[in-house]
Amino acid sequence: EYVAANGQHLTKQLPYTAGNGQAGACPKKIKGHARAFVDKVNTVTPKSAAQLKAAIAGGPTSVTVCATAGVFQGYTSGVVNSASCGTQLDHAITAVGYGNDGTQDFYIVRNSWTANWGDKGYIKIAAVEGTVGICGIQQTSVWPT
Repeated sequence: EYVAANGQHLTKQLPYTAGNGQAGACPKKIKGHARAFVDKVNTVTPKSAAQLKAAIAGGPTSVTVCATAGVFQGYTSGVVNSASCGTQLDHAITAVGYGNDGTQDFYIVRNSWTANWGDKGYIKIAAVEGTVGICGIQQTSVWPT
C-alpha cells in the first residue's frame, strides 16, 4: 500500500546498511525520485497453496513467515517441512517461485539476510494446502499489479 501511494526507490538509491543485528538508519532525504510504482495491492486467500502459487506465477509476492525458529534461521538446503518452524509471523520476505522435488511441493523464497544465509540467500518452504503453511507462509501474502 505504501508503494502504491508513494512509489519505491531502487536499491542503489537506498542500499541496505544493516549489519551485526543492527538496523540501518533511514535517511531524512533520498536522492532521486521513486522508480517503481504499483496500481493496486492484492491479497492472497489465506491457507490456499493454489492461490499463493497463482500469485507467484504473476511475479514476486510478499509473504510473511515465522523466522525465529532454528529450522528457519539455520536453513542451508532442502525443503523446510516442519511444524517446529512456528506460525507467529515476524518477518516479511519475497516468494519468487515454486516447484516440486518429486515428493513435495514447495515455495522458493528470497530472504533479506544476504547470500551468506540459507541456500545463497534463498529458502524452500513446503506448500501445504488448507493450512496456515509451514513457517506460517500461507497466512498473509500480497502481490502488486
